[in-house]
Amino acid sequence: MICVDLFSGAGGLSCGLQQAGFSLILANELVAQYAKTYKINHPNTEVVEGDIRLLCENNLKRRLGVAEGEIDLVAGGPPCQGFSINAPIRTLDDPRNHLFKDFLRVVSVLKPKTVLIENVPGMISLGRGAVVEHIYKELQAMGYTVAHKILFAGHYGVPQMRFRAIFIGVQNYKGTISFPEPEYDAQAVANFTGAKRLCLQTSPLFSRELKPKITVWDALSDLPKIENGNEQSPRLYVDSPKTEYQTYLRKDVTDLTAHYCAKLSQINLERLRHIPQGGSWRDIPFDLLPSGLKRARRSDHTKRYGRLHPDKLCSTVLTKCDPHWGCFFHPTQERIISVREAARIQSFPDRFQFSGSITQQYEQIGNAAPPLLGYALGKVIAKLIGEW
Repeated sequence: MICVDLFSGAGGLSCGLQQAGFSLILANELVAQYAKTYKINHPNTEVVEGDIRLLCENNLKRRLGVAEGEIDLVAGGPPCQGFSINAPIRTLDDPRNHLFKDFLRVVSVLKPKTVLIENVPGMISLGRGAVVEHIYKELQAMGYTVAHKILFAGHYGVPQMRFRAIFIGVQNYKGTISFPEPEYDAQAVANFTGAKRLCLQTSPLFSRELKPKITVWDALSDLPKIENGNEQSPRLYVDSPKTEYQTYLRKDVTDLTAHYCAKLSQINLERLRHIPQGGSWRDIPFDLLPSGLKRARRSDHTKRYGRLHPDKLCSTVLTKCDPHWGCFFHPTQERIISVREAARIQSFPDRFQFSGSITQQYEQIGNAAPPLLGYALGKVIAKLIGEW
């Protein structure tokens, strides 16, 4: 099965789709550092670096050497910052919120058998559903049957509180489009519009058949201890894999890489000493709090200055593993999580390499789609292609 990945980022979605049996023949990414990381990890994929709006559809089929309808899947995640419910201003006037139209433009040229769009849940509610309506209208006019859901990454073995809006389109399809069923008994509160209608639910009865959730400690416990601000990754693992998840992550890998972290300031180290596992800014003495949090209500900013609990899921990995914005303190060490730990929480295998500065590597990981979610989607889409 051959696939094109648009807005590919560092390649999280491609990584998962590849595991599901897809061959990535072309990827498009605007940011040079992201494109470099993609090339490192997908050396056999042609990477077109640059603005998708400049991708000439007239040359695309000739460049790929394919005829209309020969590509099995066009996948991608248009920039999500403008859709996010955490964006300072959410508006259809944000130019980033129209880049999905260029995704659809490429689809209209290649006419793949299937289409996959992934994004933040905020995409669903923006403009009172105008984006969703446009996607359906355009794809249906091209002959696709379309469906969308909001999927929780924890249901597919990702040790993280992360929801994604997923659209699947299938060309000339008369059946009902299915989405991957939950495999792991992970729970999270969905606090966005349409959650009850669009999220896949697991009943208490159904949960007996699910695997136990993958926890923070399942993901991190075999990695060697490092110091705050450590800039050189240890090359040796020291310990053998302790969980099935760690065995999966370390398959065919002998040297540990990217196990380094940004440096905490002295004041943040002092704050950290007061925060227990699962705790947050509420556990910091008042005189040590940042000025903004001194004015906060106890119900506000629930994850800020959080220390991860080993037996729970990690909060959503952001583009900055900055304690001021979320729960990124290591559960047992006096530091934030390392680049490799952030990658593991996103379900990137340890063989996956990241380019650029430490700051850029955190950013690439936070912006990525979790590979295991991509794998689950890839398996479902492969079945749909088999029925096509």
